[in-house]
Amino acid sequence: MCRIAGIVNKNIPLAEIEGMVKEMCDLQKHGGPDDEGLFVSEENNLVLGNRRLALLDLTHEGHMPMHYIDRYCITYNGELYNYLSLKDDLIQKGYQFQNQTDTEVIMAAFAHWGTLCFAKFKGMFAFALFDKEEKELYLVRDTAGIKPLYVSNTSGMLAFASEIRAFKSIPSINETNANWPVYMMAYGHLPEPITTLSAVKPLHKGCYIKYEIKKDRYSMQSYAHYSYTHQIVDSTEAKGLLRNQLEASVASHMLADAKVGVFLSGGLDSSIIATLASKYKQTDFSTLSIHFEDPAFSEKKYQDVLIDKLKCNHNQHLLTEAEFQHSFSSILDSMDMPSCDGINTWFISKHAAEKGLKAVLSGVGGDELFGGYPSFNRMNIAKGLQLLPYSITQFGKYTKSKRLNRLAYLKMDGIKGLYLFLRGHYSPNEIALQFGAYEQDIWNVLNEHPIMNDISVLENKEEASWMEFNLYMQNQLLRDADVMSMIHGVEIRLPFLDNEVIRLANKISPAVKFNGNRPKQFLIDTFKEELPEMIWNRPKMGFSFPFAKWLGESDFVRNAMINSNTQSQHNYQKFLKGNLHWSQFISLVIMQHRGVV
Repeated sequence: MCRIAGIVNKNIPLAEIEGMVKEMCDLQKHGGPDDEGLFVSEENNLVLGNRRLALLDLTHEGHMPMHYIDRYCITYNGELYNYLSLKDDLIQKGYQFQNQTDTEVIMAAFAHWGTLCFAKFKGMFAFALFDKEEKELYLVRDTAGIKPLYVSNTSGMLAFASEIRAFKSIPSINETNANWPVYMMAYGHLPEPITTLSAVKPLHKGCYIKYEIKKDRYSMQSYAHYSYTHQIVDSTEAKGLLRNQLEASVASHMLADAKVGVFLSGGLDSSIIATLASKYKQTDFSTLSIHFEDPAFSEKKYQDVLIDKLKCNHNQHLLTEAEFQHSFSSILDSMDMPSCDGINTWFISKHAAEKGLKAVLSGVGGDELFGGYPSFNRMNIAKGLQLLPYSITQFGKYTKSKRLNRLAYLKMDGIKGLYLFLRGHYSPNEIALQFGAYEQDIWNVLNEHPIMNDISVLENKEEASWMEFNLYMQNQLLRDADVMSMIHGVEIRLPFLDNEVIRLANKISPAVKFNGNRPKQFLIDTFKEELPEMIWNRPKMGFSFPFAKWLGESDFVRNAMINSNTQSQHNYQKFLKGNLHWSQFISLVIMQHRGVV
């Protein structure tokens, strides 16, 4: 797992490019503390850079950028979980290997299958592969969009990096996107393709860019995607298939030459992952948890009951308000792009790093695939409200109710309007007040991006699953998991987002997958016999902190709000009185920290 960067530009001196890429890598050093490297092609004015977090082949043989048969060069961020089977296949076809990394397998696979190899890869990855003979550069991102890859293609320059902060070293493309605060207030994060920089966009998941250097020609193409097929209609068959596939996924995700652990929140998804991981690795198996003194937020009793069952090496950390207040400004600095979430991941990843772990498994994906959020039961109501006349949905903005205020978003057609109604933070009217703008200008910005697929043919709960998977998880959970773990030099692995697990989930009929009285009843029934009843027969708790209390008592936050504009100060008072949710309020704190309000 690494951080990558690179530039191709024939209009500026190579030495200048090399300096910028070196700085791009230095700005991402936290995500690759074990090694660094550059590849320079004088003929093509191309420089590839890498900062390495070593998990497979911990020797210098894993150094990157890495070369293969003197034709290919790669800088790579990720883990390929099926690389051993691909390697065996390629050896039988006559290919030879010099080290034990998955990196070399990627290049050999490309040498044999070309771009068709991308769909064969099972894992999380973002990489740049240079074909020296054809003078072509390929930028590739995994099918589930777990690993980030940001790209700028302007004025004869192609630049890429794992983090937005890396582009600070390129003045010509470092112009701020003036509209990002609007998206931040509406979504609580920046939805793809929006970033904080006007000229930088994320490469879409399951896609690759081919850049032909000689012709200065740039093209993007999809190589894989997920679809719903509803082939599996028998519950018993579906449960058996899911058990086998998730067991295989966890086993592959435990593969490493460094210590791997499991985040254990005490919820259903992480408990399933921990239980399966303990079967695969019965010795030297570690779990990590955070708990709080306030029983309203602490899940320690649920963690303890599973720890007693698994008999694993467990590391529990009591997170105090004092530690939170001491760390809060550093957490804001750690954010690559703004997000109202991710603080929890920052702390648990810090704890993992302190325990000597370089990779940790997480249960992200279970809620999105199997119906763990309230949106699965609210989608039907939301779609009904979307049919109301415009005059009624706009009436909500004149009330003080957050839910009624968000009715305004239902004037947007399709899934975007439904998402912002169900999960949005501030309405366009509130955003306009915040920035002293016209409300219609805010609508114009939000209507422009993101452009959404028409998924109205899906069944309601399947539509909710698509929404949570492709919007909430994609733009917030995965980005936060990546950035907040890698800031501590830790990799988060996600067994629920294995390609085959996702494809299997999408084959299961909604009548089977979402049947039952409890959220994720199908997942409960599949693993019920292996889990303590206390784990599955409990109310759902989001992985959260006593944020409202802690933020309200923060001197850092108080001083920030005093220096904000009048509307932010007004919202601060609303927050202190309990009339504004902490996740809404923290957006204002983040924007003030970045000098926006």
